[in-house]
Amino acid sequence: MSEHVSLPCRLPRPLAVRSCLMVMPVRPPPSAVCESLSANLLLLLLSAQTIRSCFMRCLFHTHYLRSDSHLNMPRSLQYEYFNAVLINEVDDEGNNVELGGEFILEPNDHFNNLSVNLSLSVVQVPTNMYNKDPDIVNGVYWSEALNKVFVENFERDPTLIWQYFGSAKGFFRQYPGVKWHPDEHGVIGFDCRNRKWYIQAATSPKDVVILVDVSGSMKGLRLTIARQTVSSILDTLGDDDFFNIIAYNQEVHYVEPCLNGTLVRADRANKYHFREHLDKLFAKGIGLLGDALTEAFTILGDFNSTGRGSVCSQAIMLVTDGATKMYDDVFEKYNWPERRVRIFPYLIGRESAFADNLKWMACANKGYFSQISTLADVQENVMRYLHVMSRPKVIDHEHDTVWTEAYVDSAVSAFLLILGLFFCVLMQKNQGILLGVAGTDIPLQELMKLIPKHMYQEGQKKRRKPNYSSVDLSEVEWEDKDDILRNAMVNRRTGSFSMDVMKTVDKGRRLLRMHNDYFYTDIKGTPFSLGVALSRGHGKYFFRGNVSVDAGLRDLEQPDVALADEWTYCNTEEVHEHRHLTQIQAIKLFMTGKRPHLKCDRELIQEVFFDAVVTAPLRTYWTGLALNKSENSDKGVEIAFLGTRTGLSHSVLGLSLPCVLLRDFLTAEDKEGVFNADHFPLWYKRAAEQVPGTFVYSIPFSTGTHTLHCTTFQDEADFFQRKFWTACRQCSALDGKCSFSCDNDDINCYLIDNNGFILVAEDTTQVLSVYYCSQRTRGKTIMVPCDTEYPAFVSERTIRETSGSVDCEGCIRSFVIQQIPSSNLFMIVVDNKCDCSMVPDLGGTKEWACFSLKCDRLKSQKDRRKPESCHPFHPEENSIECGSATRPHSSSHQLCFL
Repeated sequence: MSEHVSLPCRLPRPLAVRSCLMVMPVRPPPSAVCESLSANLLLLLLSAQTIRSCFMRCLFHTHYLRSDSHLNMPRSLQYEYFNAVLINEVDDEGNNVELGGEFILEPNDHFNNLSVNLSLSVVQVPTNMYNKDPDIVNGVYWSEALNKVFVENFERDPTLIWQYFGSAKGFFRQYPGVKWHPDEHGVIGFDCRNRKWYIQAATSPKDVVILVDVSGSMKGLRLTIARQTVSSILDTLGDDDFFNIIAYNQEVHYVEPCLNGTLVRADRANKYHFREHLDKLFAKGIGLLGDALTEAFTILGDFNSTGRGSVCSQAIMLVTDGATKMYDDVFEKYNWPERRVRIFPYLIGRESAFADNLKWMACANKGYFSQISTLADVQENVMRYLHVMSRPKVIDHEHDTVWTEAYVDSAVSAFLLILGLFFCVLMQKNQGILLGVAGTDIPLQELMKLIPKHMYQEGQKKRRKPNYSSVDLSEVEWEDKDDILRNAMVNRRTGSFSMDVMKTVDKGRRLLRMHNDYFYTDIKGTPFSLGVALSRGHGKYFFRGNVSVDAGLRDLEQPDVALADEWTYCNTEEVHEHRHLTQIQAIKLFMTGKRPHLKCDRELIQEVFFDAVVTAPLRTYWTGLALNKSENSDKGVEIAFLGTRTGLSHSVLGLSLPCVLLRDFLTAEDKEGVFNADHFPLWYKRAAEQVPGTFVYSIPFSTGTHTLHCTTFQDEADFFQRKFWTACRQCSALDGKCSFSCDNDDINCYLIDNNGFILVAEDTTQVLSVYYCSQRTRGKTIMVPCDTEYPAFVSERTIRETSGSVDCEGCIRSFVIQQIPSSNLFMIVVDNKCDCSMVPDLGGTKEWACFSLKCDRLKSQKDRRKPESCHPFHPEENSIECGSATRPHSSSHQLCFL
């Protein structure tokens, strides 16, 4: 319970005066800084564009040489490849298993210390597919040429991590080579064709209505297969797609009743919600497919006319065990002659009595027919529709560049890492057949390195969601209720915006009130926008003095001086021989000219030198305080510390401390207490937001184990409390006696901080709990599913003193609150005549609210920038390739649609 004291202006008076004489130039306008950052990010992203070009040249060249008769592997060739699961595996006799073989793997810190092979790639094949299927082996054979491209790309740009090619046949080639491990059931569920990046690159955005037959004939295994088929279709939908699911028998039932007549975005939350409803389907009655088709066409037409959907491709997925007729009257009314909606029937079961009708529907509406007899058939049959949807893009020879949002892909990366990805679609020449998708990962930390931490306030850090996919800007800047900032950035505008915000610190226990200025612009040539948030008053001015290199290095290398952990003053990662250098060592080599080729931020280093020199006299000043303390038996300052905007910090301990707990918050182990790559330390932020010239008092939240084993910790708390109680007993009366003081049994006295935490109380068990001085409101905020709710308090600085009362079951309890000058503290005096039950302590508790998704949440559609390209149809499409359809002869006008 030792108190920390932070002061916004922490220098002794003589030093503060001398510092103010230094020149204080204005930084470049934030709008210009935003443009500069945008340009820097563009350079990094353009390097990925270069990688894209390498992929394209390689694969085009490969297919040109191996097109037609040369594309297939010679039958006489016995081709083996390195299977990602089987490498380095041996049989019972100690021999390498087939498709395994000896594959050299070495730990590499660039890949999170995973064991990888930087010379070769590996191939992963989904568990439900045969490793030596001729189509798989043939595809692996011709894609082997990518190995050379992968290696050259990595040599050209060492910041790259994973590079890969996902084949339309299902195999996945990954560089560098790494071993994959099945789960406890011996299964690897990864299929590259289900990944969001593959779907976005291979197809255009689409609106989809899934019709599920729940008539009586679908009972048992058929309904189980139907559920799995619908679930697999959902897997193939991405954030640019919209969908709904309708179950039909003699009536039309929306799987989610509140979404009657509309479509929703196919994001992870919505798809998960619909999957939960699939288990509620049961089969009975007869199936009226005509009514279901009419409903589906009506939804697609209405939704497309509003411009709310994908405004591109549209499809109806029909999951049924048969159709008694062709329903050509429905298609003629809603879909012919344009045939804007593709039909994809999935016949469930082994019987094919009604298969011809379903095949005809697919062929007459530019779709594809599939028959699914078992659960094992589901995956591959569902995937076939993607080839059809990709035809127009392939025929158009469109190699669209697709950037995905940041996401964690642990299935591919084998470790949790937030990634930004980019991909391109590849095609087989002149045949309209999708070959697959190639791409590379860009670690977000590489983008973050381009942002100078010393100049700007860091953004909000959010708890990462389970199965993290993306975080919407509205979840971070939630004070922007009207989505002004969000919509401007989504639409890639350039401008500025300001608003008051509240920021959580100290692991959510405390709030800071801030006024942020936002500056935003687009990153040219990409779909991204860049935003910079500056807390008003932060980073607008900075000190810069004429400090020599010798003087700067002398004061920077003192034992009580440290630099921000993980900040990049010099880039020591790019060249291998520099990786062993500390930041101070790198600065010294660069500034003395011994390593002029080191990439260092000279401006930041000059500012650090200035801070080191101008704060150096603190060492003498603090030593004098420590000597005075040693001559005084009373407790006083145990540790003094200072931090500057450049990431420099000083810390000086007392002369003899039996416990080092007091400085734990200044070590790298405590991320809240030190400057690091994510943020400025807690004590710095709290002091910076406090009124200048005032002190910030704080008791750290420590575990009971620390308290039990640290006597100095308890002694400091006792000293602080004694000071408080002594001050409370001092009165202005002539005789020095207090007619009314905190010793009176009729009142209770508390000392709280600006966030309501009790620092001093007669009952020491109440320390660090939250004091409630008024009745808690009963109104509840509408909560988003699985958000975390914290009660938190922050004082109003303009209120110096206030009083009030609480009705406690008929007994009125009065209180007075008064601000203690030049501090963040308040004294509370409460009468003790009422036996009130206090509100339960909520200071450190969290309430998880995992409610079911509400209808208004499902229907809400935030603005989202649509992809620039759309390829719904192409006149050269071969509609006859629709599942080996036959042509019934019951209608005289069928042939015109084939």
